[in-house]
Amino acid sequence: MTSVPVKDRVKVSQNWRLGRCREGILLKWRCSQMPWMQLENDSLYISQANFILAYQFRPDGASLNRRPLGVFAGHDEDVCHFVLANSHIISAGGDGKIGVHKIHSTFTVKYSAHEQEVNCVDCKGGIIVSGSRDRTAKVWPLASGRLGQCLHTIQTEDRVWSIAISPLLSSFVTGTACCGHFSPLRIWDLNSGQLVTHLGSDFPPGAGVLDVMYESPSTLLSCGYDTYVRYWDLRTSVRKCVMEWEEPHDSTLYCLQTDGNHLLATGSSYYGVVRLWDRRQRACLHAFPLTSTPLSSPVYCLRLTTKHLYAALSYNLHVLDFQNP
Repeated sequence: MTSVPVKDRVKVSQNWRLGRCREGILLKWRCSQMPWMQLENDSLYISQANFILAYQFRPDGASLNRRPLGVFAGHDEDVCHFVLANSHIISAGGDGKIGVHKIHSTFTVKYSAHEQEVNCVDCKGGIIVSGSRDRTAKVWPLASGRLGQCLHTIQTEDRVWSIAISPLLSSFVTGTACCGHFSPLRIWDLNSGQLVTHLGSDFPPGAGVLDVMYESPSTLLSCGYDTYVRYWDLRTSVRKCVMEWEEPHDSTLYCLQTDGNHLLATGSSYYGVVRLWDRRQRACLHAFPLTSTPLSSPVYCLRLTTKHLYAALSYNLHVLDFQNP
């Protein structure tokens, strides 16, 4: 925020701390969706059914130009997940395929990747990793001449719900269902496909990990069905997390985001509840229920900027504006 006057920075910071914001709805759709989204510069990318749409933010950041900048298609079933990397969109589909779309051209390639739906995908350093309901994780090259050539197939013995590549590009972590294997968090070597370690111990059956993200090469955050957010530091211990936060209403946590400092945001499974946490304390700072009965919805995806929080639910894309509450 170097271009923002100090007085305005302090005001926005206080708004986040005190939970002062203005709620709005950016997009609506008629049919229930399970949307995923990404932000890049002044653009928002969001999946709806088997499409990914790109929208441009207006200058206030709290509204969108109604006409999409682009529409990216190619999947036969819903887009489950996607990431932005190297001017590409890499998408995971319910049709078992991975799609590669160039953002600024019409180039699109899709290839069969898994026997069942691809639940998650990540891409860094020219390498794609994918996880599927078919109990495998796979490693793929992004190079245009080698698309669809599988480098490694990893038998996870469990449905894979989330996946993330380490910033060092040496390994990746899978979050699984914790039904067929005792550990829902395992780290794999990116070059060999071999298991490096598993995180934690004594997870109850069904404690699947729905979202996982690296903050640094040695620290990562995870959340899922057991209602906890956990912070792991691989330098201290792989068997015990260094901090954990429990969802106070015992709801599944679908997604998480962090500002890289003290702020943590989570999306719950009921009533579109978004929670803000200060990582220096256990209790939740603020909760924002974005839906009510009978339209209760999980928060499928969260994204943060300095001044706004965006939350994708079944029927709406919501914004919390901390600049102009």
